[in-house]
Amino acid sequence: MALLKLPPAVRNILPTGPLVARLNFKSVLSVSGSQAPDFLHGILSSAVPTSNRPFFSAALNAQGRVLYDLLVFSDHSTNGRPAYLLEYDSHSSDAPSLHELLQRYVLRAKVKIRDVSQEYDSWASWGSEKDVEWDTERDWLFAESGAIEPVWPPTTSEDWPWGSQKHIIRDRRAVGMGHRLLVRKGDPPPQTSDHDIVPQDAYNLHRILHGVPEGHIDIVPSVAFPMDSNLDVMGAVDFRKGCYIGQELTVRTYHKGVVRKRTVPVLIQSSSRHKSTETEDIQEKFGTNIDIKPANIIEGSGPRPRGTGKLLSNSHGIGLALLRTEHVDGVASGDLKLDFTSESGATWSVTPWWPEWWPKRLL
Repeated sequence: MALLKLPPAVRNILPTGPLVARLNFKSVLSVSGSQAPDFLHGILSSAVPTSNRPFFSAALNAQGRVLYDLLVFSDHSTNGRPAYLLEYDSHSSDAPSLHELLQRYVLRAKVKIRDVSQEYDSWASWGSEKDVEWDTERDWLFAESGAIEPVWPPTTSEDWPWGSQKHIIRDRRAVGMGHRLLVRKGDPPPQTSDHDIVPQDAYNLHRILHGVPEGHIDIVPSVAFPMDSNLDVMGAVDFRKGCYIGQELTVRTYHKGVVRKRTVPVLIQSSSRHKSTETEDIQEKFGTNIDIKPANIIEGSGPRPRGTGKLLSNSHGIGLALLRTEHVDGVASGDLKLDFTSESGATWSVTPWWPEWWPKRLL
């Protein structure tokens, strides 16, 4: 499905042109030392570049479920040793704190870990015409299981996809995401000189429309699997690297399992207007982790659909949802409908779509 019309409330808070937003509820850890690359390589789900470069990754538990999704920035080192800044969601959850988790594995490694959240603000910028110079379509590797990997240049390549600047990441999780920035606390980023400053709500809508899950609501700690949360597609999982925490189940799924769920953007409409071409402003605020139930369009026309989905981040009538891919395909073919019931007792219809950048073989 191509989303042709957005609700007016969404259009009103999605200004065009270069934009920049400060992001709340972000924490930052500094990991530095001569053995920092090897230390992170043995813990995180993606390969750590041989040179001090930024990347996107995740920390998993031993059962292969996601604890944190991480943007890893390269940092300045006063003694010439590698240094990284790990940005992650600071909301409390059932997961152990990232600081405690990393500290547990230091042992005798020559690594120093510090919480530097009070030293940095997190920002996102997007919409610049200059981004098209590097933000190109991806090549993909498709596994029989349904896992999907972007094809990046070697980690030794000068054209590193996530960029090479300190405290700046080219956000390659999806085409069109722009940059993520770490800036000294209280200082504006340089982009504010030629970008309009917008609230975080605009950034949240931006990533939802691009199908990018982020943080504890979309990637539920100790519950979510990497592929369900699109971490493979977004470049956070290396299926060929050596051992890391959670590798066994992740690699087994890649080679012998089946990826049955994906996180996709959805349009939310009242059930009475589901087939209308007119969009509506949604005033009701929905919670998260709400069950989305499938049903056949024509009752009795086929077997009852299996399983349910979950509504994740949402605002102004659009959101992200964790859905079985067969349900997404069923809605697209006109065989299924998806609904959820809000706390008010009203029934709402959910229409998913694959983002334009999504690997085409899945379509």
